[in-house]
Amino acid sequence: MTRVDDPASSPVNSIKTYRYLRLAMPALVLLLFAALTIEWFAGGRRCVQESISSYYYTPAQGVFVGALVAIGACLVVIKGNTQTEDVLLNVAGMLAPVVAFVPTVHVGECRSVAVPVYDTSASIMNNIGALLVMGVAGVVVTGFVARGERVAGRPAGRSRMGLPAAVMTILVVAAGYFWARPTFFVKGHYVAALVMFACIVTVVLMNAEGLGAARGAAGATRVEAYLNRYALIAVLMVGSLVVMVGWRWATGWQHALLWAEGVLIVLFAVFWCVQTHELWNTIRRSRALGYAARPRRTPVSAVAARYSMRRASRAGRDRRAGRVDNVRRSARR
Repeated sequence: MTRVDDPASSPVNSIKTYRYLRLAMPALVLLLFAALTIEWFAGGRRCVQESISSYYYTPAQGVFVGALVAIGACLVVIKGNTQTEDVLLNVAGMLAPVVAFVPTVHVGECRSVAVPVYDTSASIMNNIGALLVMGVAGVVVTGFVARGERVAGRPAGRSRMGLPAAVMTILVVAAGYFWARPTFFVKGHYVAALVMFACIVTVVLMNAEGLGAARGAAGATRVEAYLNRYALIAVLMVGSLVVMVGWRWATGWQHALLWAEGVLIVLFAVFWCVQTHELWNTIRRSRALGYAARPRRTPVSAVAARYSMRRASRAGRDRRAGRVDNVRRSARR
């Protein structure tokens, strides 16, 4: 039995865990950009790879792969504000290692040292195979935990789509790995990256809607509620991608993909910084009572409340003045 004063059972520890888990992702993005910047300076600053993914074939490879795998683990572990958001975070987290382990086929020519570009098929076979083993083990353990919670009569607190979505993700990756290997080696990186970023953009949009609903419940107008910081991040994510792709199509700019990836990754870090600030003292928005606890006031109710406060203040002054008069009369007697 856990003691009430046991520090391990304190909700503060849970809040700090979520706080540092959110902050870990911007920190990992900083690690990635630091490695890319060091490689850029080491290469003489005159030559830049055409995409961030192409830095897999430079001395920054270790940080590139490690940062993506760590970000994927964070996305799977952290609990979303809603069940749908949680499923999307899980799918994005499961695909992040695929982006890392299946490199782009565009090697590029900009690197600080002559890194040997070997046949990556053996690495893909090994790494994706190990990833599938871990994924299957995770799904099995999750299934047993969910079954135990149902038998014990405890609410599972997870979406019914969570486990099927994880199984479907594993099956799709396994199908490419076992039965469409040549296509998987060439296009697996791009498909996984596109789906991962689509999930992340959707999560940002859901946070914009969630914060807007909370502000609306607190009395904000619809425009004030939904034109929030998460909506701005989502617009910048989609807008930057459209602009970069359009610019490349119109001018043939070779570094459009590099800038598109860079902007999306930076906005990904900004999103987690913003959410960390918003939910600093809570775990999820559903438990952040600061917005919903404030009753919504119409203009009429606001005027009535001010009038009631003035009447109460005037009555208090009258009572104090009456007590003073009584004291003076008693003193005269």
